[in-house]
Amino acid sequence: MLEINWFLGIYLLLLAIHLAAELAVDVLNLTRLKSHGRTVPPVFEGIIDGPVLGKISRYTADKHHLGMVRTVFMNLLFLALLLSGIFPVLSEHLSGWHPIPAGLAFFGILALGFGVLELPFGLYHTFVIENRYGFNTKTMTLWLADLMKSAAIGAILGGALLSTLLALMAYAGSVWWVPAWCAFIGFQLLVTILYPTVIAPIFNTFSSLGDSDLGERIRDMAAAEGIRLDGVFTMDASQRTRHSNAYFTGIGKAKRIVLFDSLLAAHPADEILAVLAHEIGHLKKHHIVKNLVMMSLISLLLFAAAAALMGWDTPYRSFGFTTSVDYIGLFLIGILWGPIGFFLTPLTMAMSRFHERQADEYALCVIGSPAPLVSALRQLARDNLSNIHPHPLYVLLNYSHPPLVERLERLSECLSN
Repeated sequence: MLEINWFLGIYLLLLAIHLAAELAVDVLNLTRLKSHGRTVPPVFEGIIDGPVLGKISRYTADKHHLGMVRTVFMNLLFLALLLSGIFPVLSEHLSGWHPIPAGLAFFGILALGFGVLELPFGLYHTFVIENRYGFNTKTMTLWLADLMKSAAIGAILGGALLSTLLALMAYAGSVWWVPAWCAFIGFQLLVTILYPTVIAPIFNTFSSLGDSDLGERIRDMAAAEGIRLDGVFTMDASQRTRHSNAYFTGIGKAKRIVLFDSLLAAHPADEILAVLAHEIGHLKKHHIVKNLVMMSLISLLLFAAAAALMGWDTPYRSFGFTTSVDYIGLFLIGILWGPIGFFLTPLTMAMSRFHERQADEYALCVIGSPAPLVSALRQLARDNLSNIHPHPLYVLLNYSHPPLVERLERLSECLSN
């Protein structure tokens, strides 16, 4: 049974602030959309007109409404389960098990249960909203296949990491959190290395651009910037969506550039090169390494705090647990991190937006003119129905990239100079 005390009260207060803030910025974003949704910013004149702007507004509103329903439902359901004492009951049923399989079973049951509850929202987003606006190209068979693959990969990788952490907690003594942190960082690096060549091909087919003119120009540009690529690939993204994108992935010798096939179909070579120059900017500015360092420092503090908190009886009693089992400690750290981590989001988003501005500036140096990047961003905004009137607070909490109008205005200033 839960113990009503100051610790539980603080957690519930933080959870309420987190939920209220998420919903408030969504409402602010929708309100701004209604008041500005008929105005085409000067940087988009000639490519976005009234009908397209209306479609952007409806698409943005539909996604927000679904997101708000999901946020309220999942948070209130979790809170109800938490206050009902069902998690301690589940833990008691596993009390006779070895700590590692017990932890795997506990988190596996939670992942399965909440994963099933998430399914209707994923289905509605893909087969209603994305269909409504002409983006979805997935069949139900492909959607289910992706779901099964994701679940299997998550179970394998998540189970391996969780088993390692629980083993270190059980056998490494009071300083378990130091090797656990090292294992966590090693796991992140391993996934980063394996993703381009092992994980991503499970879902998509990647084809090398080979000796095509565009492939040669991309390799020449990368070589001129001192970058050795594992390859330049196109991905069959159009099997799942008509959204278009490109990305740079991997570290060390596994670096590769990936282009959505929809991007290749919709943009001329100069625009594609400009987009990739931006991606090369991330690498040359060491953004991947900087993000890993920041994540490592934050996780180090989190592991140290976890070790201190898990030696304290109050959190367990507050949520109704009668024993301080290791996997329950991880569970409590996880639920506490949700509302606490929310308050760090503006910092991480601001850092990401700063990196994106640096990558834009680097791209200008590489391609020599902002015109191709301006043209590419304008077309991408239209094709992806991107919101061009986000509320500043929504940007603060949710945007890893600067708002499109801001990016285009900065680039256009360079174009006019």
